[in-house]
Amino acid sequence: MNLLIKNGTLIDPVLKKGRKASVLIEGGRIVKIKEGELQSDYETINADGKIVSPGFIDIHVHFRDPGYEHKEDIHSGLQAAAAGGYTSVCTMPNTDPVADNVDTVNYVTEKASSGNGVKLYPVSAATMGLKGKVLAPLEELKSAGVVAFSDDGRPLENTALLKRSMEYGSKLGLKYISHSEDLYLSEGAQMNDSVHATALGVTGVPVVGEASQIARDCMMAEYLDVPIHIAHVSTAMSVDIIQYFKERGVKVTAETAPHYLTLTDESVKNFNSDAKMNPPLRGEKDRLALIRGVKAGIIDCISTDHAPHHEKEKEVDLKYAPFGIIGLETAFPVVMKLFHGGILSIERIVELFTNGYSIMGIEGGAIAEGSLADLTIFDPDYEWTIDKKKFFSKSRNTPFHGLNVKGAVLYTVVNGKVVFRGNCDVCS
Repeated sequence: MNLLIKNGTLIDPVLKKGRKASVLIEGGRIVKIKEGELQSDYETINADGKIVSPGFIDIHVHFRDPGYEHKEDIHSGLQAAAAGGYTSVCTMPNTDPVADNVDTVNYVTEKASSGNGVKLYPVSAATMGLKGKVLAPLEELKSAGVVAFSDDGRPLENTALLKRSMEYGSKLGLKYISHSEDLYLSEGAQMNDSVHATALGVTGVPVVGEASQIARDCMMAEYLDVPIHIAHVSTAMSVDIIQYFKERGVKVTAETAPHYLTLTDESVKNFNSDAKMNPPLRGEKDRLALIRGVKAGIIDCISTDHAPHHEKEKEVDLKYAPFGIIGLETAFPVVMKLFHGGILSIERIVELFTNGYSIMGIEGGAIAEGSLADLTIFDPDYEWTIDKKKFFSKSRNTPFHGLNVKGAVLYTVVNGKVVFRGNCDVCS
């Protein structure tokens, strides 16, 4: 596809600098970058006063397809991704059937190919049926296109199987994504173990359940000298543990989510099921530690853990409501609150939304001549109010409905094709 983007402020995490320039795209790749204006007969976007960044990538989403398409299907998930500025996503395997076989992986990738153009990279199960007993056929699954493996939603409790899977996966060039949870400590829990859980009369899960499993999995990565990625980090103790292992030279990367950076377990008061997730929202001490981790590079990227649920499933007693919130369409503006609060630079935010390419070994994440024309154009100052009724996602389970935010995605470009245009008055 051919496109000209004029006079935008380019922020490239690879070059570690920003510059005002125009970008000429031909055949889905960037062919010329020039400070000042370029002339072309191609479709043109005037990005003057706007930021042009590499396309965002979310390496942790749940699209519920196959099996739970009433919550989300691949096409609606890709639309939600585009609206959030994402040009690539990695889907988790806990579908029905589970993505532990080539047929299911082929179904997911083939359906994605008929979507809006946003790129989908499947993550396979680590074990058959996510049951933690028999290793999935990782070599076959890699041949089918998976980019990593995980029993996301459940930890691998069997340490011998964890060791075998990490050894085997690493030889194939596949990274293990750790869902770090002690199921004994989280059994029956609805939220974080805190005074708020006591006030509501519900069971809480202590932070040590996550942190202890992260320590175990990082020790295994160090022992085997293989890489590991830690999903949805939510506690201060976890940040300290990841920092410790990084300083020891362990090849560990980690993600957190926008809700852990901006909300605490106080949001669950009044039994708000839209703030119920796993891992749960934690205390203010944890939130501040996660911000420290993001600023210091201990946390490498931001993912949403986009977890759609039908409204009726959430409109029940907190005890019976499923865990999870959606996040693709709210992640960027929510994180931008940290920019406008003077906490994170715009350059660091772009890094956090694009580092997933290098973590997962996927092409992308740069703005350079010859690179893929996967780009996100946004206005950092556009003010608006999050309205869940306007989401492209099939689900509405968000704690951010009605939140006033500043920062909007205007265009999402995949292979030089505009796959999303923001419905705001600054789009031209």
